[in-house]
Amino acid sequence: MSSVLVYIGTYTEDPEEGIYRFRLNIDSGELILVGVTSAVPDPFYLVVNDAGDRLYAGNAVDEIDGLAEGAVSAFAIGSDSGDLTFLNRQPCRGRLPCYLSLESSGRWLLVGNYNSGSVAVLPIMGDGSLGRPSDSHQHRGKSVNEERQEGPHVHSIVLDPTESWAYAPDLGIDKVMIYGFDAVTGTLTPASPDSVGTAPGAGPRHFAFHPNGHFAYLLNELDNTFNVYDFDAATGALREKQSLSMQRANYDGENCSADVKIRPCGDVLYGTNRGPDDIAVFGIDAETGMLTPSGHTSAQGRWPWNIGIDPSARFLLATNYNSSKVVVLAIDGDSGALTPTGYEVEVPKPVNVCIAPHVGK
Repeated sequence: MSSVLVYIGTYTEDPEEGIYRFRLNIDSGELILVGVTSAVPDPFYLVVNDAGDRLYAGNAVDEIDGLAEGAVSAFAIGSDSGDLTFLNRQPCRGRLPCYLSLESSGRWLLVGNYNSGSVAVLPIMGDGSLGRPSDSHQHRGKSVNEERQEGPHVHSIVLDPTESWAYAPDLGIDKVMIYGFDAVTGTLTPASPDSVGTAPGAGPRHFAFHPNGHFAYLLNELDNTFNVYDFDAATGALREKQSLSMQRANYDGENCSADVKIRPCGDVLYGTNRGPDDIAVFGIDAETGMLTPSGHTSAQGRWPWNIGIDPSARFLLATNYNSSKVVVLAIDGDSGALTPTGYEVEVPKPVNVCIAPHVGK
């Protein structure tokens, strides 16, 4: 059986819960439970390095280890079993870390802290363990939504394809903050201009670059839109060229859009809608990067938080938080359309799906 390892991050209520580990059969789409790494406090967001031998989990809490901040935990991945062995945990200079990005050389980990509205960089040691933060920045401000935008709330931090720039969408201040990233010192320097703004109340959340490195896509949680940008690799600047809705035309209920992923060949973009509980599908124009809506597919559960695409690009996995299940959808090789496979697994309060980069047996 050709398969890949899949790790699921969760909100934990029981010490026996934690990071769930599966094998995804990339021929059929079946998910098979392999094990659970328990006693990991709220492993909300997970990333695996390119070598596939280290995993990092953001502990989405406001205080841990006697400190008034969240942390990131480091694990070694067993070469055959995929078992996780705890290496260490380091604070991240902010509360409720909700997003992690790895620099490709494996030397630096970037962290977005939601509750404090801050970003940080942590060094990665030779054995994969984490060092104390090398840099951090506190965002300031607020916006028009009094309930959700009373202060800064960083929801992600993403490096551009050249890894010269870092982008931190901040839901609370309706801006994507832009930093120059120094991979020698592990530091972030505000760019000039230091941000790009969104519509008031948009609520910037997740951010993705097109595989060709020319375009970028911002998912806004509060007004459920996508913004499309031209990206200037020389200056880090973003120029907005399109904004369009993620939700169905006939839907007028609650919606909190959540995650964005692009098919590796760059022709299709997917975004999750929590409320209508579907996945929006858009075609991407190869020349301009502009989006064209092509439909919505049921997430087969309630409150789809996060999605992941396997390395073969045959399957998309969705974490349905309110249904406590992860579902597998087949990706049409030509159109990119999604079709339920019928495969799903129970996971308590699943938030993040992290698919290891290499196919095994």
